[in-house]
Amino acid sequence: MPPRSDEPRRNPQGSRRGSSRAAGPADEESRAGEPGIGGISGARAYTPRGRTVREGTPARGGAAEQRRTPRSTRSGDPFRPALQVLDGGRAAARSGRRDAPAAGRGGVVRTVAPRTPRGPAGDEPPPRRRTTPRAPGRADRPAARRPSRKPPRPPKLADPRLRLRLGTVLTLALFVVIGVRLIFLQAVDTPAYAGGGVADRTRTVELPAPRGAIYDFRGEPLAHSVEARYVFADPTLIEDRPATAKALSPLLGIPVSKLTDLMKPRKLENGNPSRFEYLARGVEIPAAKQVLALELPGIGVHRDERREVPGDDLAANLIGFTSQDMVGLEGLEARYDELLAGQDGKRVYEAGLGDLAAPIPGGYSKTTPAKPGSSLTLTIDRDLQFRCQQILSAGMAGQRGATAAAVIIDVATGEVRAQASDPTYNAAKPGDSDPVAREDAATSFVVDPGSVHKAITYGAALQEGVITPDTTLPIANSIKMGDTWFSDTHPANGRKMSVPGMLAFSSNVGAITVADLLGRDRLIDYQKRFGLGKPTGEGLPGEASGRLLPADEWSGSSAGSVPIGHSVDATPLQMAAAYAAIANDGTYVQPHLVKETIGPDGKRTPAPAPVTRSVLSPQNAAALRTMLEAVTTVEGATGTLAAVPGYRVAGKTGTGWRLVDGKKQPGEVSSFIGMAPAEKPRYVIAVFVYAPGGGGAAIANPAFRDMMQFTLRHYRVPPSPSGSAPKFVVFPR
Repeated sequence: MPPRSDEPRRNPQGSRRGSSRAAGPADEESRAGEPGIGGISGARAYTPRGRTVREGTPARGGAAEQRRTPRSTRSGDPFRPALQVLDGGRAAARSGRRDAPAAGRGGVVRTVAPRTPRGPAGDEPPPRRRTTPRAPGRADRPAARRPSRKPPRPPKLADPRLRLRLGTVLTLALFVVIGVRLIFLQAVDTPAYAGGGVADRTRTVELPAPRGAIYDFRGEPLAHSVEARYVFADPTLIEDRPATAKALSPLLGIPVSKLTDLMKPRKLENGNPSRFEYLARGVEIPAAKQVLALELPGIGVHRDERREVPGDDLAANLIGFTSQDMVGLEGLEARYDELLAGQDGKRVYEAGLGDLAAPIPGGYSKTTPAKPGSSLTLTIDRDLQFRCQQILSAGMAGQRGATAAAVIIDVATGEVRAQASDPTYNAAKPGDSDPVAREDAATSFVVDPGSVHKAITYGAALQEGVITPDTTLPIANSIKMGDTWFSDTHPANGRKMSVPGMLAFSSNVGAITVADLLGRDRLIDYQKRFGLGKPTGEGLPGEASGRLLPADEWSGSSAGSVPIGHSVDATPLQMAAAYAAIANDGTYVQPHLVKETIGPDGKRTPAPAPVTRSVLSPQNAAALRTMLEAVTTVEGATGTLAAVPGYRVAGKTGTGWRLVDGKKQPGEVSSFIGMAPAEKPRYVIAVFVYAPGGGGAAIANPAFRDMMQFTLRHYRVPPSPSGSAPKFVVFPR
């Protein structure tokens, strides 16, 4: 902005502004009656345009000139004029007051010639020009801005009430969410969080359930559990795994490498580290005390049980054995594992760490008691089982690679009193045995039964009326069926032979001739009735079913092989059950091993009743038993070595083959199945001997005799009446 000129400004009349001293009389007259003219009060009203703020444009319609007067007199505020000068006259402009000066006080009022209003002809006076040139402005000073005539409006502020409401709503919503979450944590999720906290400081000790025992039919234990100890590890507390394993290995009989692996840290399903791992089960109490004496960090001992088999190999092939963890692996232990095992319990308690690793008094503790398993009472007689195994083992002593089986069945009930196998093993130490020796030969030994099958052929013929006990037939030395010739070992040379004679000398030609009269379909039907072709359901796992040759698979030679016991697959137990039906007046009774179960509370529950069905009429069954007596009584018959002194014995010898996966094995299977006393049979015994080198018949027949003699005396069966044995004619005239 250029500096002011030193020369005072003049009004249109040529007088100077701002100085009352330079005004002439004429001016004073023109300003007469205007208060506040002259002095410093005139300076406050000066504007760059040369007129006071109060001076405005003439009023519409020729209104008089507006004048600006001071707001107050000197007597009101002596400093106001000076302040107004410093304020540049803006205070007076904002005031807008037209108060007259105080009476008796004169003043100078600076006026500016009024603007002449524009007329319709545009006779507006020319703009006033500056008479004195304005000093040049400074180059570094910015050009002056024209002050705003209207003060700027203040910005419109937001409504604070809306923000307060929004903030309140958000705060309340946050508190509601927190409150709901707290309710869930305190009421709904409390068990989960509480349990999670407890799990971090608790230990779990397994409480094994006592395994049920296995008894014979008199209640004598065949297998039971005795008190022992188990050794466990807490992997989180073990300081030196290799050294710990090395110290435990000789006491537990477990390799160091296996123990080291068992003690490795592991994660549970919930992500927590495992605090319990079994190292050994069934440890004897003295060995467990030695483990405790070592005071190894992370190693503990607790009460356990160990399976004990008092008879070692007594009925081992039937009973089977358990693992170290008391899980049934073979035999009845495996078949009834769920019943025998029961349900393990556990104890969960709070314990400290390090040197304070002991239950915390008053801390969390929960014990789930173990539920003992049920026990089994078998139909086996341990004394008879022992003697049966002893006889079989003695007969097989000179055989290599041989297999033998013996079954003793109570005729009236179908209960199996003894079931022996050779070879056998020690069930108390099964790890040292051959897997083949652990098989039960009576249920897994599949053979072509041979001539013992002829009793089924003759029984069906009697029942169907094809023959009678008095029937005689001419028997040739051989007969051709299909493309195969079948011969007899005792030639009849075409003579007539009685049915008892055919059985006594095991005539193949006679059995084939009778079967040809019977017919293929009826023979197959009676094979099924006698229980062949499917498992007996005795109770052992893995029992073989055997196989019957279907009618549509018969060839020309099958009509000769099937009646004499070939092209038929059967087990010793199946054949023993068939003979038990003959002994039981023609009623088949399913053989079974389990008599009853004994619950943990001592309650006894009988086993399900065995399946029974009628196969032969009592008359035909009795007639067949009588004819079978010829096998042990006729001079030169095949079964004379099986005769029991003092008792009438009915039975049949057999010679067959052993089959493995349907293939015939070298050697022969010799057998004898009989019943005594024949007039009223009490027991049926079947003996099968597979001898690759031959000589099986020399073992089977005497073995049957010795077993039956002991059985009858053991159960005090009275001898047969003297002179009651029938007399047979082999070749009637």
